[in-house]
Amino acid sequence: MKTAVVCGAGGFIGGHLVERLKSEGYWVRGVDIKRPEFRKTAADEFLKLDLRIPRNCERAVKLEDGKPADEVYQLAADMGGMGFIHSAECEIMHNSMLINVHMTDAAARAGVGRYFFSSSVCVYRDMKPGEPEMTEAEAVPANPDNEYGWEKLYSERMAQAYGRRYGMKVRIARFQNCYGPYGTWRGGREKAPAALCRKVALAPDGGAVEIWGDGSAIRSYTYVADMVDGIRRLMDSDLEGAANIGCPQYVSVLELLQCVADVAGKRITAKTVPGPVGVQSRNFSNARIYSIGWKSQYDLRRGIEETYPWIAEQVRQALKRGETV
Repeated sequence: MKTAVVCGAGGFIGGHLVERLKSEGYWVRGVDIKRPEFRKTAADEFLKLDLRIPRNCERAVKLEDGKPADEVYQLAADMGGMGFIHSAECEIMHNSMLINVHMTDAAARAGVGRYFFSSSVCVYRDMKPGEPEMTEAEAVPANPDNEYGWEKLYSERMAQAYGRRYGMKVRIARFQNCYGPYGTWRGGREKAPAALCRKVALAPDGGAVEIWGDGSAIRSYTYVADMVDGIRRLMDSDLEGAANIGCPQYVSVLELLQCVADVAGKRITAKTVPGPVGVQSRNFSNARIYSIGWKSQYDLRRGIEETYPWIAEQVRQALKRGETV
């Protein structure tokens, strides 16, 4: 039986990844500073550990017999949506960097065979709408528009350096925006799809919801099942270096809002307000991940149809409990 450690298993993508690994017959240890918020973990074992501390990283990657796990998936990070990225620069740089420095070192020194690192398309520069697709190599010379991107880019290089020295097979995915059920949907760390699902669920038919900026910013949104499939295919592959994983469907924030409203069956208008918007546009090549057989199976409409009902139910239950949403 193969063994895997999923760091960040208390989070959104990590929780889904644990389920996927279990379905493939793995013995899985989940590790996080917190347990999953919305459902019970599927992991065989779950350790609550602060991975900013070196000894906790060493404990995470070694099994009870002292041997290392076959595979380590490093998704643990201090992160959130655009509001959090712009308001918590120091926390992101400090906490996530400590996690990655110590996890990479612990995994390599323990003799872990395969190591996955979750990076982000935030490593790329700002793009203008209509620009040609950007490949992974074009992240350098580097010019990310936020500190989250700078931290990810450095951590990529560190993982690759440790891989070369210790013979650890390193696989790196640059995630585009990911969404789906069981993810953060309120509190300031939620990403745009979840935030808009919450706002539409709260709004009356014919009402308005607030969006930051004028709604023209262009993004790709990747459904979580597609993201997890990409992670697994990449980990099992011989593909070295970073690979973008994302749905090739690009939409504006206004188009995202309209999609959510359509799924909800509501007439909704946008009220534009000042707020952090991020880059103007994204447009990345998926040729590298396509080369190993991965392609997105969910377009935005299908993914929102899976996501909106779950968030709408969370909103309903929270209001029933008298909570502020």
